[in-house]
Amino acid sequence: MWEFSHLNAACFQVFLEKFSATYAQDIHIIQLDNGAFHFSQHLQIPENIILLFQPPHTPQVNPIERLWEEIKRHLAWESFGTLDELRQFIWRRLEKLNTSIVASITGWDFILDALFESNFS
Repeated sequence: MWEFSHLNAACFQVFLEKFSATYAQDIHIIQLDNGAFHFSQHLQIPENIILLFQPPHTPQVNPIERLWEEIKRHLAWESFGTLDELRQFIWRRLEKLNTSIVASITGWDFILDALFESNFS
């Protein structure tokens, strides 16, 4: 897992490069919201990555929102003295996730059906 200091085009570019290199043998579809940094003209999209943009103002169709709900569910009654304590707590929660847990949280039938219909399977 990687952690980035900012939510901007420069950090997104680094993410794309790291993701592409780490999983170089496969083609990947990354679903994105319409954050301005996702549309930077300076982005260089690696050949093994396809960006799939969701419709504007539709967080309900973004699987990552359900994953964050799961993480935040464990934060509800916690209190942290420092930002670093919060960061460590979130990292521990993320490390507990495995492929089957993530798939059960984010693998909505309508998204999977749409991908299969689009020949992205």
